[in-house]
Amino acid sequence: MSTQRSRTTRGASGVPRNPIGSHVPVAGGLHSVGMVYARDIEAEAVQVFVANPRGWATPAGNPRQDEAFRAACAAQSVPVYVHAPYLINFGSHTEATAELSVESLRHSLRRGREIGALGVVVHTGSATGGRTRAVALKQVRELVLPLLEELTHDDDPRLLLESTAGQGASLCSRTWDFGPYFEALDAHPMLGVCLDTCHVFAAGHDLTGPDGMHRTLDLLVDTVGEGRLGLIHANDSQDVVGARRDRHANIGSGHIGEAPFRALMSHPATAGVPLIIETPGRKEGHAADVERLKKLRHG
Repeated sequence: MSTQRSRTTRGASGVPRNPIGSHVPVAGGLHSVGMVYARDIEAEAVQVFVANPRGWATPAGNPRQDEAFRAACAAQSVPVYVHAPYLINFGSHTEATAELSVESLRHSLRRGREIGALGVVVHTGSATGGRTRAVALKQVRELVLPLLEELTHDDDPRLLLESTAGQGASLCSRTWDFGPYFEALDAHPMLGVCLDTCHVFAAGHDLTGPDGMHRTLDLLVDTVGEGRLGLIHANDSQDVVGARRDRHANIGSGHIGEAPFRALMSHPATAGVPLIIETPGRKEGHAADVERLKKLRHG
């Protein structure tokens, strides 16, 4: 991993204000593949899958890979995050989906602890089968609150809720939608937010202009309180604001543009919060986006 950092962006601990990294592939070995990829793109933070993101399998980890990965990240002060599978939906009217969602998220949280993750990102889901939002959120409470109560270890990761781009009967897409979701879960202390810039832009928050990003972050803090923002998915958008389409673009090549990302890294709520890219282009594109965000961080 790169050790060349701007002195103006580092805190007293030597860690950048906003570590910048990427979701990294780990098929073939969490450490042997994931860490090599992270090093090649000079990532300062990483996000991984610990299961097939489009399936329900809950595989056991490889203890040797887990320990090597955890040790390497700790030695280099690289924060780690897990992204839970996409199929999870705690608002589903289908009993099987609801039950599998519980087991899948429990697995991601356990594996997160085993690899030293600070947070597990899960999509907030939608109310299916014609259900009202209130009914769906009641089920969210019944299914998710017990999982939060299980997080009793000192090294358990936080559960980070990621809103959607606003498609269908989404339970959470605008910043204020986090309010009822947090209320349903008693604003549990192990609950946080993962803000995806493409998602909130697509959902209708205009991040452009002189204060678009800061205004959106202010709304988020007003809704969930200070200290709840645990991770940022830094993605540009292929579509215009309010399009409700989740199509990521490389930093600066979409409708959000570069300036809002520079503004993002100057807002008080983002202090110490890592940025993870989930952009097109595989390794070459990811390396370019990581470098671009680092330059924006430098001012």
